[in-house]
Amino acid sequence: MAEPLRIALAGLGTVGTGVIALLETNRSMIERRAGRAIKIVAVNARDRSRDRGVDLSPYAWVDDMQAMAERSDVDVVLELVGGSDGPALTLARAALDAGKGFVTANKAMIAHHGLALAEQAALRNAPLKFEAAVAGGIPVVKGLREGAAANRIERIYGILNGTCNYILSEMEQTSADFGDMLRAAQEKGFAEADPTFDVEGVDAAHKLAILAAIGFGARVDFDAVATTGIGEVQASDITQANVLGYVIRLVGIASLDESDDEARLLQRVRPCLVPRGHPLAAVTGPTNAVVAEGNFSGRLLFQGAGAGAGPTASAVVADLIDIARGDSGAPFSVPVEELEPFAPADPGNRVGRDYIRFTVTDRPGVLAEITAAMRDAEVSIESLIQRGRDDEGGEVLVAMVTHEGPERCVTKALELLEGSPSLTAPPLVMPILGA
Repeated sequence: MAEPLRIALAGLGTVGTGVIALLETNRSMIERRAGRAIKIVAVNARDRSRDRGVDLSPYAWVDDMQAMAERSDVDVVLELVGGSDGPALTLARAALDAGKGFVTANKAMIAHHGLALAEQAALRNAPLKFEAAVAGGIPVVKGLREGAAANRIERIYGILNGTCNYILSEMEQTSADFGDMLRAAQEKGFAEADPTFDVEGVDAAHKLAILAAIGFGARVDFDAVATTGIGEVQASDITQANVLGYVIRLVGIASLDESDDEARLLQRVRPCLVPRGHPLAAVTGPTNAVVAEGNFSGRLLFQGAGAGAGPTASAVVADLIDIARGDSGAPFSVPVEELEPFAPADPGNRVGRDYIRFTVTDRPGVLAEITAAMRDAEVSIESLIQRGRDDEGGEVLVAMVTHEGPERCVTKALELLEGSPSLTAPPLVMPILGA
């Protein structure tokens, strides 16, 4: 049997200790599948004295994380520290520059710097792996890069953040408002003390940028992802969606717009209405799910735990097994020099149906003003629901579903209503996901 694959592990949080436990528990099976042993030789963390529930005595302790890239007894550096920049990025660059393999669960770093790291990996002929950066234990990166490699991917979309999915599905069950369910999620450990990256859609946008790059052979471009979070979704929206036969989920969507001479890439994260018969409608709690539509495979669904020590460690070790086998491959599905620099697509070209919720003053003529703006912008209304005034007697909620049409028409209608004294809050627009 070949010599062991020697690993330096930076970061001993829940995932790092999960990797140690997994390698120990499944050691003989992993060795058979990898064709060689996978052996941790060095570790690093901020606090050396902390009890982490695993035996660290077999490993060399490295006080300076960057020194891991310089060790002659290390083949692969495993980074589980986090952060898009700073020490994690410095370590990635140093490891790849030394020709060592680099494995990470760091979605922010790959979303922001993945292209440059892939270029460096290609230059040094070093493997770069990040299965655990997207959707925890779900093998969606491998599924797109390898399992669906023969297909032209037409669309990728999914539920990419467990915190938001927990909040929305619990709002659905309890009729509670967003703020109440956010606090409940924090109490149960499903949301961070500072939940901004989750509830504003940034975490999901990181993952979508990575998936879009793999699925479409594109240069990873986080800045091109248009992002809207779930903070404006009200219990009344959940109720109205239910009446109409939908649930609300935060969905990341990437697709090519080929309506012009030049193909452009649409990437967006926003709350959507999902038909009850759609596979994503059944995804509840802190679960992730990704759908990829291939021109020969049809719809592929990847679903499972999107975070946690066990699932994420599973994805990390799967990458290590690939490297041990000698299976490197291009990080983003095609050689880095062939990744296409797609320009961002115009969202106005999207053709579909939308749910629009208005919060308005309770006075005559308001509904006529809204419908007139829709008429002038050539938006056809499929259904309209008006909810009575609230308990304090000041506001009325008006919700409508549009017929299929260009998104630019909805945008124009809202521009016509901008500044109207009839509207007491900005309208909320949620696309309706196609079945």
